[in-house]
Amino acid sequence: MSNPAATARLALSCLDLTSLNAQDTEADIAQLCQRAQSRFGPVAAVCVWPRLAGFARRQLPPHIAVAAVANFPDGSADVERAVREAGEIVQSGAQEVDVVLPYAQLLLGHDAEVAKLLAAVRRASEGLRLKVILETGVLLDPALILRASRLSLEAGADFLKTSTGKTAISATPEAARVMLGAIAADPAAHARVGFKPSGGIRTVADAAVYIALCEELLGPQALTPQRFRIGASSVLADIEAVLAGEGPAATAPAGSY
Repeated sequence: MSNPAATARLALSCLDLTSLNAQDTEADIAQLCQRAQSRFGPVAAVCVWPRLAGFARRQLPPHIAVAAVANFPDGSADVERAVREAGEIVQSGAQEVDVVLPYAQLLLGHDAEVAKLLAAVRRASEGLRLKVILETGVLLDPALILRASRLSLEAGADFLKTSTGKTAISATPEAARVMLGAIAADPAAHARVGFKPSGGIRTVADAAVYIALCEELLGPQALTPQRFRIGASSVLADIEAVLAGEGPAATAPAGSY
């Protein structure tokens, strides 16, 4: 997709506008929800802490989803905590759960513990879209990223997501290719499961890399909010600048990702 305006429009429609700062307040989320209704069209979803998910839902029209995070950002192996947080998200009226895979357990070879937590969260959030965050910047090794992807798909994930945005390395094209390849190779997933790069995506040009990878490996039919998301906030300024014909935005807001 070589047309910057077309790329920007697609990125906007697939954007998960995100605020996951520890000190976030209702006032911060009210502002985020206003930003989600851009003059160029709505984003796909707003992603917040569980404690603010109900508030976000009340601020937004029905066509913008609310996502909230569970087991975030540390990816603890505490099943009870992850299920409790997923339940809180369900009760809030949100539509989507972004859960962190217990990546430390994966690094130790404890695949059964990983599978147990993901399956429990899947049961607790039945009916909601489940995005599993692999934290690929910590896993790094393509073989580990592939294992994490397969465990997530086996647990019933609706999306594979790269990162929390809270580690030194976030989304990379290399990790994206492994994850998209895992989806494409799975007969039960290739026409259903989506992909979400998250963290470090600040420009339309950054987004274009992941759009191209998704199209290459899952096909153009996957380039919809049902199958592709971008986890970011700072990219919205660049999207709006491109769509306004002003060229790329100069800088990203501090504290966003």
